[in-house]
Parts: sequence; C-alpha cells; structure tokens
Amino acid sequence: MLKKYSTYFVFVLFVFFSSCKEKSSSEFRIEYGSFQQTVTETGELEAVNARTFVMPRFGRYWYEMKIIGLLEHGTAVQAGDSLIYFDPSEIKKFIIDRETNLETQRANLEKTQVEIQNRKSDIRSSLLSEQAAFDLKKLQMEQFRFESEKVRKVNELEFKQAELRLEKAKQSAHFAEIIAENQLNIQKIRVRSIEQQVNDAYAILPELVIRTPIKGIFQIATKRRSREMLQIGEEVSVGNRLGSVPDLTWMKVNTVINEADFMKVSIGQSVMVRLDAMPDKTFEGEVTYISKLCRPIERDARQKVFDVVVELKVSDERLKPGMTVSCEFICNTYKDILKAPLQCVGVEDGRHYVYIEQPMGMKKQEVKAIISNNTHMVIEGNIEEGQRLVPIREVAQRQDK
Repeated sequence: MLKKYSTYFVFVLFVFFSSCKEKSSSEFRIEYGSFQQTVTETGELEAVNARTFVMPRFGRYWYEMKIIGLLEHGTAVQAGDSLIYFDPSEIKKFIIDRETNLETQRANLEKTQVEIQNRKSDIRSSLLSEQAAFDLKKLQMEQFRFESEKVRKVNELEFKQAELRLEKAKQSAHFAEIIAENQLNIQKIRVRSIEQQVNDAYAILPELVIRTPIKGIFQIATKRRSREMLQIGEEVSVGNRLGSVPDLTWMKVNTVINEADFMKVSIGQSVMVRLDAMPDKTFEGEVTYISKLCRPIERDARQKVFDVVVELKVSDERLKPGMTVSCEFICNTYKDILKAPLQCVGVEDGRHYVYIEQPMGMKKQEVKAIISNNTHMVIEGNIEEGQRLVPIREVAQRQDK
C-alpha cells in the first residue's frame, strides 16, 4: 500500500512540473497588431553641457604652474565654485622685481626730462647768440656800402659766414630737439611697458583660481603617460588637461550607425535608450546630429559607420557619463500584421519556420519572414493570431523525450 501511494505521489509531481513547463511555453504566441522596425547600436553616455579645463597660458613668462589646491574627484559643484589653485609665488616675485624696476625707471624719466630742459636752454642760448651775430653783420653790411670794393667784399664774406653759422645753429637746434623728444619718448615707453607688466601680473593672480561656470560633478584629469590623476604639488604645462565638469541634468549618447542603415536614420527620429546596467529600463531619446562623412569603425577596418548623437528627453540621476548603452532607432511602424517572438523563429537552409503548440505535441510550420527588430519578427503563412509557439531552444528537448 505504501509503495502504491509513493508511485502516485511521483506521478503528481511529474504532472505538476510538466504543467509548469507548458505554462512557460504558452507565454510565446503569434501576435496581431503594430510593429516597429528598429536598428540597434551601442554607444556611450556623455553630458550635453560639459566644460573641460586646460592649463592656460598666464602671460608671456609662465608656461608651467604648480598645483597647490585641488578639489576632490567626484565632488558636486555649483556654478562659480573653485576647482583648482595654482601657486602665485613666482608671479608675486615677478611683481616685486618689476615694481622695483619701475621706481628706478620713473626716476630716470624725471632725470631725462630735467636734462632735456637744460639742453634745450643751452641750444636756445646758442641759437640766440648766432642770431645776434647775424643781425650785427647785417647792420655792418649797411654801413660799409660806401666803402671800397675790397672792404665791401670782405664784409660780404663775413656776412655769408654769419648766415651759414645761423642756419647751422637752427638745424642743430632742430635735430637736438628731435633727439631729446625721442629719448624722452623711449623712457616713457619703458616706464609704460613695466607698468603694463605689473598690471598684467596683478590681473593674473585672480585667474590662478580655476572656477566652474556650470554646475555638475568635478572630474580630475589623468596624466598622459602614467594615466594617474593629477595631484597637489605637480607642475602642469600650458595646454595640459586639468579636469572637467559635466552637468548631469541632461545627457546624450555618442553612437554610430552602419553605412547600410544610414538611410533609415534622420534628425528628430525617436530612439529608445537602454543602459547595459538596467536593460529593462527604457529612456526616450531623439537624434540631434548625424555626421556628413563616414569613417572606418576601427583603424584599417572595412566596415564604415556614421557618427550619431542622441539626446535624451528625460533627466535621470542614474544616467552617468561613460556608461554603456544601447540605442534602438525606431525606423518604421507597421500596423495590422502578425508577428512572433524571435526566440520562436528558426532557420534551416535559408527558410524560416515556427513550432506551433498542439494538444498532441507540436507542429513545424514554415513561414515567410518579412522584417524583424530586437524582439519580434513579422511573418506570413498558414498561421493565426493567438497560436501558442514553442521556443526553438525547447524543441530539441521535447524531441528527445
């Protein structure tokens, strides 16, 4: 009797697990309704609004600066927050040296101005003396007009000499004044140049604090060779990356589209974006950029792609720069069609078929494949809506029983 009940219990368990398995298979059916043709590509998230900071050139003298303050990597920042501090000691030393030199040059300028005034006075006195000598000779010319020809001839020569000396004195005074003005201008330019250097150096001091113009998350840049993050105390050269601040409010996806699918994608097209970390969650996006030229997907590769940018229409804190996503481009929508799950459609010798669940087993039915997406395939043939299908992976298991 006990053996009889044990056999009955094993039979009940077998029926229970068989029914559970059939229930799992019954989830797959031939469906009737609408269908969306899609193209799927992988991509990487990036902030729509981001700022990258590089080491600027501080004036004409400083090509390297030492970092003395650095915000922690991953810190949330607001617009105007400080990110990086550079050592101001070299600039302050430069200011002190230039201000000392400026005082010296200003004193030289005053000295030059006094010397020029004295020189002009001497030139003016010499010119007046020559002018008086000339005037005197001119009067003598009038007095000696009734003298003998020999006396008049000597007087004329002396007058000519006085005239030449006056002309020479005038030219010397003119050139001396030009030289004096040039010397004065040169000294003024020297003073202004040093003043400008001092002012420029003072203007650089506030720029030694790098601030972010947007809110976001601060990311410290890595060094080119070691790939380690920058640290306090390191010397940074002009043009080197310092860090970046992406605004995580709105994100975009940098992805590509195969050249064979290029005509299926257009600006404004809807895209369903899924995180690899959360494949069940969908984020709506829109194509905002398609490159005009294609490129090899990898170096020396034959496959060509077009760069595409997809901007997400929703903001979500779970979306972070650098995360890998899949982009499902919705190309066309079809209505009133029959479709089957992809896992239920098999292929043999280029022909498609499905296995239809029947009371006494399953029936292999050949179908015509029209188009497919990531989840379903549009099919035609001797099929009806609602028919239960057997996944291809279960067919061999059933046939072996």
